[in-house]
Amino acid sequence: MRARTALLLVATFAAAGCGSVEPWVKPYERQNFADPIMAADRNPVSTGYLNHVFEAREGARGALGSHGGGCGCN
Repeated sequence: MRARTALLLVATFAAAGCGSVEPWVKPYERQNFADPIMAADRNPVSTGYLNHVFEAREGARGALGSHGGGCGCN
């Protein structure tokens, strides 16, 4: 009986902690997400170029849904 009461009490506290009205990230903290260290890609220009070349090469097979001539010159 005590274990059941303790479990119910813990579950109640856990559920009460999730019911916050305020946003988790404050507006003044959102600038931290724009920091380059938070980017998933370290060099987006290089990745964009490589994706373009890959799409042009694989355009005949439909690898990424892009159409291309296959030579990489489009």
